[in-house]
Amino acid sequence: MRKTNLKVGIYEFTGCAGDALAVIHAEDELLDFLTVVNVSSFLMAKSDNVEEKLDVAVLEGSISTEEQARHVKEIAARSKTIVAIGVCAAFGGIQGMKIGQGGWEERFKKVYAKNPSEVGTSMPMEARPVGDFVKVDFVVPGCPIDKDQFLKIFTRLINGASPEQLSMPVCVECKWNGNECLLLKGAPCLGTITACGCGAACPSYNIPCFGCWGLYDGANIMAQYHLLLEKGYNGDDIKARIRNYGGSKAAELLKEIA
Repeated sequence: MRKTNLKVGIYEFTGCAGDALAVIHAEDELLDFLTVVNVSSFLMAKSDNVEEKLDVAVLEGSISTEEQARHVKEIAARSKTIVAIGVCAAFGGIQGMKIGQGGWEERFKKVYAKNPSEVGTSMPMEARPVGDFVKVDFVVPGCPIDKDQFLKIFTRLINGASPEQLSMPVCVECKWNGNECLLLKGAPCLGTITACGCGAACPSYNIPCFGCWGLYDGANIMAQYHLLLEKGYNGDDIKARIRNYGGSKAAELLKEIA
Protein backbone atom coordinates (compact mmCIF):
# COMPACT_ATOMS: atom_id res chain seq x y z
CA MET A 1 0.00 0.00 0.00
CA ARG A 2 1.36 3.39 -0.96
CA LYS A 3 2.35 5.59 1.95
CA THR A 4 1.94 9.33 1.50
CA ASN A 5 3.07 12.21 3.67
CA LEU A 6 5.92 10.21 5.17
CA LYS A 7 7.82 12.42 7.58
CA VAL A 8 11.47 12.42 6.54
CA GLY A 9 14.54 14.07 8.06
CA ILE A 10 17.89 14.31 6.25
CA TYR A 11 20.86 14.96 8.54
CA GLU A 12 24.52 15.65 7.79
CA PHE A 13 27.35 14.77 10.13
CA THR A 14 31.09 14.63 9.35
CA GLY A 15 31.70 14.45 5.61
CA CYS A 16 31.90 16.52 2.45
CA ALA A 17 28.08 16.85 2.08
CA GLY A 18 28.31 15.24 -1.36
CA ASP A 19 25.52 12.80 -0.56
CA ALA A 20 23.10 15.55 0.48
CA LEU A 21 24.04 17.42 -2.69
CA ALA A 22 23.25 14.31 -4.74
CA VAL A 23 19.73 14.38 -3.31
CA ILE A 24 19.32 18.09 -4.06
CA HIS A 25 20.68 17.66 -7.58
CA ALA A 26 18.02 15.08 -8.43
CA GLU A 27 16.04 18.02 -9.81
CA ASP A 28 13.95 16.10 -12.33
CA GLU A 29 12.65 13.68 -9.70
CA LEU A 30 12.73 15.81 -6.56
CA LEU A 31 9.41 17.60 -7.07
CA ASP A 32 7.60 14.27 -7.45
CA PHE A 33 9.42 13.00 -4.35
CA LEU A 34 8.25 16.02 -2.35
CA THR A 35 4.60 15.42 -3.26
CA VAL A 36 4.56 12.17 -1.25
CA VAL A 37 6.92 12.98 1.63
CA ASN A 38 7.07 15.75 4.19
CA VAL A 39 10.70 16.77 4.75
CA SER A 40 10.76 17.94 8.37
CA SER A 41 14.47 18.66 8.52
CA PHE A 42 17.13 19.15 5.83
CA LEU A 43 19.57 21.88 6.81
CA MET A 44 21.10 22.17 3.35
CA ALA A 45 17.76 22.71 1.64
CA LYS A 46 15.47 24.55 4.08
CA SER A 47 15.54 26.90 7.06
CA ASP A 48 12.23 26.02 8.75
CA ASN A 49 13.47 22.73 10.17
CA VAL A 50 11.41 20.90 12.76
CA GLU A 51 12.72 18.19 15.09
CA GLU A 52 9.81 15.77 15.41
CA LYS A 53 8.93 12.09 15.15
CA LEU A 54 9.97 10.71 11.77
CA ASP A 55 9.02 7.80 9.56
CA VAL A 56 12.46 7.85 7.93
CA ALA A 57 15.72 9.47 9.05
CA VAL A 58 18.42 9.74 6.39
CA LEU A 59 21.92 10.09 7.82
CA GLU A 60 25.00 11.30 5.97
CA GLY A 61 28.54 11.43 7.35
CA SER A 62 30.48 9.72 10.11
CA ILE A 63 30.22 10.49 13.81
CA SER A 64 33.29 12.36 15.05
CA THR A 65 32.26 14.26 18.20
CA GLU A 66 30.43 13.45 21.41
CA GLU A 67 27.72 15.94 20.43
CA GLN A 68 27.18 14.15 17.11
CA ALA A 69 26.93 10.84 18.97
CA ARG A 70 24.23 12.28 21.23
CA HIS A 71 22.41 13.83 18.27
CA VAL A 72 22.34 10.67 16.16
CA LYS A 73 20.97 8.69 19.11
CA GLU A 74 18.29 11.33 19.66
CA ILE A 75 17.31 11.18 15.98
CA ALA A 76 17.14 7.38 16.05
CA ALA A 77 14.95 7.44 19.19
CA ARG A 78 12.22 9.34 17.30
CA SER A 79 12.56 7.59 13.92
CA LYS A 80 10.95 4.39 12.66
CA THR A 81 13.53 3.70 9.94
CA ILE A 82 17.18 4.71 9.63
CA VAL A 83 18.85 4.96 6.21
CA ALA A 84 22.62 5.57 6.07
CA ILE A 85 23.75 7.21 2.83
CA GLY A 86 27.34 7.25 1.60
CA VAL A 87 30.49 5.47 2.78
CA CYS A 88 31.10 7.94 5.64
CA ALA A 89 27.81 7.02 7.31
CA ALA A 90 28.07 3.36 6.31
CA PHE A 91 31.74 2.61 7.10
CA GLY A 92 33.41 5.75 8.47
CA GLY A 93 34.68 7.09 5.14
CA ILE A 94 38.11 8.49 4.33
CA GLN A 95 38.36 9.98 7.82
CA GLY A 96 37.85 6.47 9.24
CA MET A 97 40.56 4.75 7.21
CA LYS A 98 42.70 4.11 10.31
CA ILE A 99 39.93 2.84 12.58
CA GLY A 100 41.36 0.26 14.97
CA GLN A 101 45.01 1.13 14.35
CA GLY A 102 45.38 3.47 17.33
CA GLY A 103 47.24 6.78 17.40
CA TRP A 104 44.16 8.89 16.70
CA GLU A 105 45.00 11.64 19.22
CA GLU A 106 48.52 12.04 17.82
CA ARG A 107 47.15 12.43 14.30
CA PHE A 108 44.56 14.91 15.58
CA LYS A 109 47.24 17.07 17.20
CA LYS A 110 49.30 17.10 14.01
CA VAL A 111 46.36 18.69 12.21
CA TYR A 112 45.05 21.04 14.91
CA ALA A 113 48.17 21.47 17.10
CA LYS A 114 45.92 21.34 20.16
CA ASN A 115 44.59 18.81 22.60
CA PRO A 116 41.27 17.36 21.37
CA SER A 117 39.41 18.89 24.33
CA GLU A 118 40.54 22.39 23.30
CA VAL A 119 38.95 22.34 19.82
CA GLY A 120 35.36 23.44 19.32
CA THR A 121 32.57 23.06 21.85
CA SER A 122 32.25 19.27 21.78
CA MET A 123 34.85 16.64 22.54
CA PRO A 124 36.03 15.13 19.22
CA MET A 125 36.57 11.40 18.76
CA GLU A 126 37.88 9.06 16.09
CA ALA A 127 35.37 9.10 13.21
CA ARG A 128 33.11 6.05 13.13
CA PRO A 129 30.07 4.97 11.09
CA VAL A 130 26.58 5.77 12.37
CA GLY A 131 25.92 2.05 12.77
CA ASP A 132 28.33 2.00 15.71
CA PHE A 133 25.87 4.23 17.59
CA VAL A 134 22.39 3.35 16.30
CA LYS A 135 20.68 0.52 14.42
CA VAL A 136 20.77 1.16 10.66
CA ASP A 137 17.99 -0.42 8.61
CA PHE A 138 19.20 0.31 5.08
CA VAL A 139 22.42 1.49 3.47
CA VAL A 140 22.89 3.45 0.23
CA PRO A 141 26.63 3.15 -0.54
CA GLY A 142 28.73 5.54 -2.59
CA CYS A 143 31.15 8.44 -2.40
CA PRO A 144 28.97 10.25 -3.18
CA ILE A 145 25.81 8.16 -3.56
CA ASP A 146 24.09 7.68 -6.88
CA LYS A 147 20.75 9.51 -6.95
CA ASP A 148 19.05 6.59 -8.68
CA GLN A 149 19.89 4.23 -5.81
CA PHE A 150 18.54 6.77 -3.32
CA LEU A 151 15.31 7.22 -5.28
CA LYS A 152 14.84 3.46 -5.73
CA ILE A 153 15.09 2.88 -1.99
CA PHE A 154 12.56 5.63 -1.27
CA THR A 155 10.21 4.42 -4.01
CA ARG A 156 10.02 1.07 -2.24
CA LEU A 157 9.62 2.66 1.20
CA ILE A 158 6.85 4.90 -0.09
CA ASN A 159 5.10 1.85 -1.52
CA GLY A 160 5.33 -0.08 1.73
CA ALA A 161 8.05 -2.48 0.56
CA SER A 162 11.50 -3.20 1.95
CA PRO A 163 14.28 -1.69 -0.17
CA GLU A 164 16.41 -4.13 -2.13
CA GLN A 165 19.99 -4.13 -0.88
CA LEU A 166 22.32 -5.12 -3.72
CA SER A 167 25.11 -7.46 -2.67
CA MET A 168 27.32 -7.72 -5.73
CA PRO A 169 30.82 -6.46 -6.54
CA VAL A 170 31.81 -3.91 -9.18
CA CYS A 171 33.13 -6.87 -11.21
CA VAL A 172 29.54 -7.72 -12.12
CA GLU A 173 29.03 -4.26 -13.60
CA CYS A 174 32.31 -4.58 -15.47
CA LYS A 175 30.99 -7.75 -17.11
CA TRP A 176 27.71 -6.01 -17.97
CA ASN A 177 29.73 -3.24 -19.63
CA GLY A 178 31.98 -5.67 -21.48
CA ASN A 179 35.13 -4.36 -19.79
CA GLU A 180 38.39 -6.28 -19.92
CA CYS A 181 39.47 -7.27 -16.38
CA LEU A 182 42.13 -4.87 -15.14
CA LEU A 183 43.42 -7.44 -12.63
CA LEU A 184 44.45 -9.58 -15.60
CA LYS A 185 46.55 -6.61 -16.73
CA GLY A 186 48.23 -6.45 -13.32
CA ALA A 187 46.41 -3.34 -12.07
CA PRO A 188 45.57 -3.06 -8.31
CA CYS A 189 41.82 -3.06 -8.93
CA LEU A 190 39.48 -3.47 -5.92
CA GLY A 191 36.41 -4.25 -8.01
CA THR A 192 36.26 -7.80 -6.63
CA ILE A 193 35.51 -6.57 -3.09
CA THR A 194 33.74 -3.24 -3.73
CA ALA A 195 29.95 -2.84 -3.69
CA CYS A 196 28.32 -2.27 -7.05
CA GLY A 197 26.19 0.76 -7.88
CA CYS A 198 28.66 3.05 -9.64
CA GLY A 199 28.24 1.34 -13.01
CA ALA A 200 31.94 0.43 -12.98
CA ALA A 201 32.71 4.09 -13.69
CA CYS A 202 36.49 3.90 -13.23
CA PRO A 203 37.24 0.51 -14.82
CA SER A 204 35.16 1.53 -17.85
CA TYR A 205 37.86 4.17 -18.46
CA ASN A 206 40.73 1.77 -17.77
CA ILE A 207 41.21 3.11 -14.23
CA PRO A 208 41.45 0.53 -11.41
CA CYS A 209 38.60 0.57 -8.88
CA PHE A 210 39.61 2.44 -5.71
CA GLY A 211 36.77 1.01 -3.64
CA CYS A 212 34.82 4.23 -3.10
CA TRP A 213 31.46 2.40 -2.87
CA GLY A 214 32.70 0.56 0.20
CA LEU A 215 33.02 -3.19 0.78
CA TYR A 216 30.12 -5.34 -0.33
CA ASP A 217 28.66 -8.05 1.89
CA GLY A 218 30.65 -11.21 1.27
CA ALA A 219 33.84 -9.43 0.15
CA ASN A 220 36.76 -11.87 0.30
CA ILE A 221 39.48 -9.61 1.66
CA MET A 222 41.94 -12.46 2.14
CA ALA A 223 41.71 -13.59 -1.49
CA GLN A 224 42.08 -10.00 -2.78
CA TYR A 225 45.09 -9.41 -0.53
CA HIS A 226 46.93 -12.53 -1.68
CA LEU A 227 46.02 -11.93 -5.32
CA LEU A 228 47.65 -8.49 -5.24
CA LEU A 229 50.63 -9.88 -3.32
CA GLU A 230 51.16 -12.38 -6.13
CA LYS A 231 51.13 -9.51 -8.59
CA GLY A 232 54.01 -7.88 -6.76
CA TYR A 233 52.28 -5.24 -4.65
CA ASN A 234 53.46 -4.43 -1.13
CA GLY A 235 51.34 -5.91 1.65
CA ASP A 236 51.06 -2.68 3.67
CA ASP A 237 50.13 -0.74 0.53
CA ILE A 238 47.39 -3.26 -0.28
CA LYS A 239 45.89 -2.99 3.21
CA ALA A 240 46.05 0.81 3.09
CA ARG A 241 44.27 0.79 -0.28
CA ILE A 242 41.50 -1.40 1.12
CA ARG A 243 41.20 0.80 4.21
CA ASN A 244 40.80 4.02 2.20
CA TYR A 245 37.03 3.63 1.94
CA GLY A 246 36.47 0.41 3.91
CA GLY A 247 36.57 2.04 7.35
CA SER A 248 35.34 -0.09 10.23
CA LYS A 249 34.33 -2.99 7.99
CA ALA A 250 37.80 -3.18 6.45
CA ALA A 251 39.40 -2.91 9.89
CA GLU A 252 37.39 -5.90 11.09
CA LEU A 253 38.12 -8.05 8.04
CA LEU A 254 41.81 -7.14 7.90
CA LYS A 255 42.30 -8.60 11.38
CA GLU A 256 42.50 -11.96 9.61
CA ILE A 257 45.68 -10.84 7.85
CA ALA A 258 48.83 -10.83 9.96
